[in-house]
Amino acid sequence: MKNKKIPIKNILFAIVLILLIIPQTRQKIQIAMHSLIAKLSPAVEKTKDLKVVSSYNWELRDLEGDNFNLSEVKNKVVFVNIWATWCPPCIAEMPSIQKLYNDYNDKIEFVLVSNENAETITKFLKKKNYSLNSYNPKTQIPETFNVKSIPRTFLINKKGEIVIDESGAANWNSETVRETIDKLLNE
Repeated sequence: MKNKKIPIKNILFAIVLILLIIPQTRQKIQIAMHSLIAKLSPAVEKTKDLKVVSSYNWELRDLEGDNFNLSEVKNKVVFVNIWATWCPPCIAEMPSIQKLYNDYNDKIEFVLVSNENAETITKFLKKKNYSLNSYNPKTQIPETFNVKSIPRTFLINKKGEIVIDESGAANWNSETVRETIDKLLNE
């Protein structure tokens, strides 16, 4: 019987597979993979295909327990992100959201929404040194958003049109997003 060498790529594949099975390393590998995917900019919707937010009536509660209704940001540029602290693609895109927030938090409205309890969200944001505010939903999400998976992010213009509708991790600090926001602010 001949001594067959196992190709290095097969060994590497087996190692990655084993690491994905181990709970302590699985999330870190998933975040790393989604971070690579998140280097891509989200696509801007074609003008003729823009959906309009049918209802801004969405009651939320911030992490301090104060009530907020999405209708308060109607006629403004709004960044809506549905996320969770346990979600690898959500975690992967969060640094780019923070960078965007650092530069635009006084120009557009950031509405990050998670179903998790306030203590879990606060602990996550503090651990990662994020200054983002997050909300918990008090009422059902409006049908317009049609969220089936997270992260799901929407950039809404002043007319209530969804200019960017992105599922999965993306680079929210990209030139494409910044140029889009700048354009929307000047409309």
